[in-house]
Amino acid sequence: MIGQLRGTLLEKRPPVLLLDVNGVGYEVEAPMTVFYGLPDTGESLTLHTHFVVREDAQLLYGFADRYERELFRALIKVNGVGPKMALAILSGIEADRLAQCIHDQDTTSLVKVPGIGKKTAERLVIEMRDRLDKIDGGPVSLPGQAPLAQPDDARSDAIAALEALGYRNKDAAAAVGKVAEEGATSEQLIRQALKSLAR
Repeated sequence: MIGQLRGTLLEKRPPVLLLDVNGVGYEVEAPMTVFYGLPDTGESLTLHTHFVVREDAQLLYGFADRYERELFRALIKVNGVGPKMALAILSGIEADRLAQCIHDQDTTSLVKVPGIGKKTAERLVIEMRDRLDKIDGGPVSLPGQAPLAQPDDARSDAIAALEALGYRNKDAAAAVGKVAEEGATSEQLIRQALKSLAR
């Protein structure tokens, strides 16, 4: 089991980042909340990780802190929620807000996250309530709140990231088109588009 990685950040292309650990490049999928707080490329980064081995793939998921990782692990135990949906949930709603929604039984906010219907939201509230009490600590943000570097085409990257989170291309393109500003980074576009889609 790979529980933590510390290395040099080489690339950040939501939802995947590349981390160099002693000459080995690890591709790590992470929720957008991690990307909002990433340092610049070339800088040191520590991620708490969850390793998934399937017949056809070995996948590594990265999180800013242990709390977020434990929340991810609790989510994938919920009936009908796999790693991809859990990642989309943590991208669409911050860890502390998700915990609050579950505690308050706020299914209305949960159904705004892509891929979550009313039944899944209700299941999350029921199955996660007891599990939340067993998770120690609370969310801690990553050091270095530098934005993502301006890519060649921030719009395309933002749309691709939203598609990877479960949104249809048409909806992702429309949301990015609504919030696009000249000079905006892909990270800024993704954040604004997610807010727009959650309304």
